[in-house]
Amino acid sequence: MEAENIVVATAEKIFADLADAQTINSDKKGAWKTPLWQALSEAGLPLSWVAEDHGGSGVSLADGFALLGAAGRFAIAVPLAETMLAGWLLSQAKIASPEGEMTVAPAGPRDRVTVNADRTLSGRARGIPFAHEAKHLAVLADDNNGKTSIVLVDATKCRIEQNLNLGGDDSDTVTFDRVRPMAIKPAPQGFDLTSLLLMGAVVRSLQIAGSLESMLDISVKYSNERVAFEKKISKFQAVQHNLAKLAGESAAALAAATSAADAFGSGAPADALYLEAASAKIRCSEAAEKAAAIAHQVHGAIGFTSEHILHRYTLRALAWRDDFGSESHWAVELGRRVAANGADELWPLVASR
Repeated sequence: MEAENIVVATAEKIFADLADAQTINSDKKGAWKTPLWQALSEAGLPLSWVAEDHGGSGVSLADGFALLGAAGRFAIAVPLAETMLAGWLLSQAKIASPEGEMTVAPAGPRDRVTVNADRTLSGRARGIPFAHEAKHLAVLADDNNGKTSIVLVDATKCRIEQNLNLGGDDSDTVTFDRVRPMAIKPAPQGFDLTSLLLMGAVVRSLQIAGSLESMLDISVKYSNERVAFEKKISKFQAVQHNLAKLAGESAAALAAATSAADAFGSGAPADALYLEAASAKIRCSEAAEKAAAIAHQVHGAIGFTSEHILHRYTLRALAWRDDFGSESHWAVELGRRVAANGADELWPLVASR
């Protein structure tokens, strides 16, 4: 707990000093990004999940998950989560992590990257977060014999088509045209794309839950300041009802995300990890849609303006739903897995969580 407090306290101090939402909103040129990333790097936070002997900080999974929740509360728009995830992926094959921004590929269930006979990479991966800003990519690739490898790639060797997600952050298409990797090693036994997507789903769930907490705080504060018909709008029953629903969605998302994080941090069995991660992504994605609508309804027209900070949280929470498998993808896959295991296995699994 003490370590977690240190990690989160350090991150929140950096976020508060260098990632204030109103300051970022006013900075149209993005000058805030460089000092923020420098401070995060000096604190060792981007490589939290990388062991010290591989160039990282050696932070536990649990402490790293707590850090991501804090990043979600500030709607951080730099590749902190992506670099942490990339470092974690490289660590699975004991590949040392380089300095600087990283991201991972693939970031969805439909894309594949192939290892050719000459050990170069081919393929295309869409919706890769912050690929345009990344210096390196951690890639999960398969060869024609079904063997999975973890690969470190210089981002400049790839063709990157820049796109933006709903929150205005990079969500790019990366093409590997016989790209020669910097390092390539076999993935651990049983580690595949689903393993990466499940971890990514937990990461995004925590970020969504964090952003919902901020949406609630901002909406409650606004309702206590805004006056209509000579009284604060927080006194109106309809507004109170909406805020209660928003609080409920925030609490549900936080419970689902932290439960999944606890399962991964404690090394739960594979079936439990699948249930927790898939359920968290489904529930947090549903909550993001409902909470964003309520928060904007409470704020009225002012919440839709580009000058207001609310959209930094709502749009990113909505955008994060699509990364590492959408809620519909996980709902279908979870249903298939439950059906395959049989009815007798469902209740013991659910009850054990």
